Amino acid sequence: MVHIPGESGYPDRPVVAGSPYPTMVDASAYPPVVDAPDGGPGLPEAPPQPRRKRRKGRIIALVAGSLVVLIVLAMVGLWLYADHALHRVDAIGDYSSRPAGGAGTNWLIVGSDSREGLSSAQADRLHTGTDQSVSGSRTDTIMLLHLPGNGTKPTMVSLLRDSYVTIPGHDKDKINAAYTFGGPQLLVRTVEENTGLRIDHYAEIGLGGFANVVGDVGGVHMCLDQAVHDDYAGVKLPAGCQTLNGPNALGYVRSRHAFASSDYARTEHQRQFIGALAGKIMSPGVLMNPFRSIPTIMDLPKALTVDHGDGLWDLLTMARHVRHFSNVTSTAVPVGGSNGSDLLWDPTKAQELFHDLNHDEPIPADLITTH
Repeated sequence: MVHIPGESGYPDRPVVAGSPYPTMVDASAYPPVVDAPDGGPGLPEAPPQPRRKRRKGRIIALVAGSLVVLIVLAMVGLWLYADHALHRVDAIGDYSSRPAGGAGTNWLIVGSDSREGLSSAQADRLHTGTDQSVSGSRTDTIMLLHLPGNGTKPTMVSLLRDSYVTIPGHDKDKINAAYTFGGPQLLVRTVEENTGLRIDHYAEIGLGGFANVVGDVGGVHMCLDQAVHDDYAGVKLPAGCQTLNGPNALGYVRSRHAFASSDYARTEHQRQFIGALAGKIMSPGVLMNPFRSIPTIMDLPKALTVDHGDGLWDLLTMARHVRHFSNVTSTAVPVGGSNGSDLLWDPTKAQELFHDLNHDEPIPADLITTH
């Protein structure tokens, strides 16, 4: 189509090329002509972008941003709940003869024999007995964890429960009797006065809570040097690498009768398992999986008792330090003899061990005891 000015009696009216007759054309059906910058032929103006696409993009961005905010708020709320729900006790007390603080940080980790909260069916499944069948509060595990402040390896030391030590106000007795006599605070003071180490943090885990947390993370991978068969602990495991569920893990760390070295083997297994469990909790497969992380965070407060000065952040910091157990020095307090069932610490080696811990010094090989 071209414009022929004044032709056919229709001045400046558009006609179709090759036709003698003028043709009316709806100009709105064509894009306006824009003059080229160089004065050349005009170019059609580009049609405007539809507003619908821009509006849709803004809605998607708004929804995505809202979801991110909701997820962050949910995680913060879950963290605050878990920290607030931790069971706290006055475990670390002050007294005139309390040891001064040394290098690094010291945790006292206790495995309680408490059956509190376990139904008869759960107690039967876990082979623990019930509170009615087991009298008194006792500790099945007493462990000292030293986290050095100079970047060297952490050290995990088992205090064998039959260790014969001085209990403030009760003369000498097995170390786990301190918990029976005066609960966590007397146990902490007993450990401090017999080791010369100042305890900074306290964590206690019960039997049922332990099994639940292991189940929440999907079990813990362990490699057993030998088969474990202990009817008292309710565990029967083959040798080799395998994933232990809650009941099997609890039976494994409680088993004494399946090994010739009894308590030495049991405490070594406990130290290994704590490292493996910490590694599993801190793994991306748990932290990034809400089906693992949320039940774990919900059950941890039910499983743990801590000092009033401790919180969830302290527990995760501790777990981060021991998650690679191969980088942890694992030992028990050196024993120099026994008196019946009472174990007597070697006075020279034990004090050397505690001195090295208190000064963040490496532990010599002759002080490392595993059996």
